[in-house]
Order: sequence, then C-alpha cells, then structure tokens
Amino acid sequence: MSTAAPATLRATVLPRAGWVTTAALAVAGVAVHTASAQVAVPLPFTPVPLTLQTLSVLLLAAAYGPRLATATFASYLALGMAGAPVFSLGRNGLAVLGTPSLGYLLGMLVATVVVGYLARRGWDRRPVTTVGAMVVGNLVIYAGGVASWLILGFGPDEAVTGGVLPFLPGDAIKIAVAATALPSAWMLVRRLRREE
Repeated sequence: MSTAAPATLRATVLPRAGWVTTAALAVAGVAVHTASAQVAVPLPFTPVPLTLQTLSVLLLAAAYGPRLATATFASYLALGMAGAPVFSLGRNGLAVLGTPSLGYLLGMLVATVVVGYLARRGWDRRPVTTVGAMVVGNLVIYAGGVASWLILGFGPDEAVTGGVLPFLPGDAIKIAVAATALPSAWMLVRRLRREE
C-alpha cells in the first residue's frame, strides 16, 4: 500500500484545486449525503432506518480523503442540527436527539477520518484492501450506533439485535459496491493518464 502523496482520488484528479473547487466538492458531498439519507427503509424492529448513507459516507471518505470528507460530513451534520430536514426520513436535529440515530451519525463522522486516512495510504486502490477499509469504517459506525443504544438504556442484547444485525446484509452489498467502484475509478484514472 502506497504512502506517496497525493493518494486520494480527489487529490489525484484535481491536484491544484483551489478553495472554490474544494467548496463545490463539499457542497456536492453534502447533497450526496442528504440524498442517500432519504433513500430510507423504516424497519419495524428497530428505530434506525436502513439507508444508503453509509455507502455515501465511506465512498466520499475514500475519494475525498480525511480532511475534505470530514469537513463535508461535519457541514452536513451542522445543517441538519440547525433544522434542515437532511437526515433520514426528512428529520432534523431535534428529531434525532435522544435516538440511536445520533450515535450512527457521530460514528459516520469518525469513520470519514478513518477511511479517508486509509485511502490516503492506498487502501482504496485494490478490491481486497478496499473491503478492509470499508469494514473498518462500518465497525466505527456500528460502534457509535451501539454506544448510543447502550446510553439510551436498551441493553447490550437489544443494541446488537436492533443496532447491528439488521444492517449487516445491506452493508455487505454496499462494501461490494465500494470494492468495485473505487478500484475501478483508480484504473480509469491511470488509463487516462497513460493516454495523455
């Protein structure tokens, strides 16, 4: 795994991006996070809906790198906490406070740092290492979610059966998508550079 910079897709494709381009990427990322959160399926046995948000969080973390991805997701959180209905099912800050969803959102913020850091070291360039980075990112998200279930007094059994198990099949599919998309994007970038 390479440690040479630039190692993120964003830095490789846009090596001289100025603040306007960086701000536009952040705004686009917030829009992606918002849209992926609205693709939500409420589950009758858990208060946390199934969404595409973990996919958007982890893909953008790998593509953007830790700083831009974290700033983007922090902006998304700030927008939602300020009252914009950007969270799953159109909720905002007041609707997620005191629910397990808040723990998952905070876990996603930490996961952007972790996965962005791994991507900057080349973990997003091969399917096997991409799977590793996505698994680590999901574990961080689950840790935030399970912690919130425990803090709210659901107990460890309910935290696992309601906060982890329902999401494993969907997350496996999302990891497979990421393990295909990110290395494919790198192959395309390398091919285009050879043709220049």
